[in-house]
Amino acid sequence: MPHVIEADETEATSAGRDLAFTVEDFRRLQRMIGERAGIALSERKQEMAYSRLARRVRLAGRQRFADYLAPLEQDAAHPEWEHFVNALTTNLTSFFREAHHFPLLAEHVARCSRPVSVWCCAASTGEEPWSIAMTLAETLGTAAGQGEILATDIDTRALAVARAGIYPLAAVNKLSDQRRKRFFLRGTSARAGLARIAPELRPRVRFAPLNLVSDHWPLRGPYDAIFCRNLMIYFDKPTQQRVLQRFADHLKPDGLLFAGHSENFSYFDNPFVLRGQTVYRLRGGPR
Repeated sequence: MPHVIEADETEATSAGRDLAFTVEDFRRLQRMIGERAGIALSERKQEMAYSRLARRVRLAGRQRFADYLAPLEQDAAHPEWEHFVNALTTNLTSFFREAHHFPLLAEHVARCSRPVSVWCCAASTGEEPWSIAMTLAETLGTAAGQGEILATDIDTRALAVARAGIYPLAAVNKLSDQRRKRFFLRGTSARAGLARIAPELRPRVRFAPLNLVSDHWPLRGPYDAIFCRNLMIYFDKPTQQRVLQRFADHLKPDGLLFAGHSENFSYFDNPFVLRGQTVYRLRGGPR
């Protein structure tokens, strides 16, 4: 009897894939990453999901995505969950990205009581929390060392890069001469072409893994400012609303929430009102 190719098998082979990846596999994957990390993968992300997870499937010795996903579904503590989430997390960042936020942060922390605390909850590879640290150092001087910047992310690989604080010169050279000289050490010999965050800043940022959709946030708070930029777009609307309410519970009454350029929270009931361009304050809080 000739082999009958099902419709979803046709999709997998016609795409030139070496691993079996069916529509049902993608549905399972969508549900799993949504429940685990709150990420809502759209239908057009099928190719991205395959390319990012294929290496993990091969390392597990599997030929089918179904066989790779099954152990994770059966065991919420399976060590592969960390790699699964890391693979499907998008890390796009740069120093002083969305630059209009940092003068507003400087203006805000200059008025705050000491010590100042800031939470960067989508730290990625570290450019954002280190930019916050530079801003506080420039604004508060030595008083910046009394406070804390908490930098969290669900992607443990990205956090390792952030904690190391070592970046290509091409990324650092976009900063002003003054910032490069003050806040970076240029590598030599084997480190040529790289730059490292200077000792002045390193103790001021604390890095920790954190999943925003988990039930428990091990935070010290409340914070003078929270940065959550270009992350909420990956959550569905109910998850966005839950996370926003929890942000409000961890923010000082006069604190600010910095969001991403493509995010807008005005279309549903939430505890924040717009203060400036993608900057929010607590509803009813000090203006």
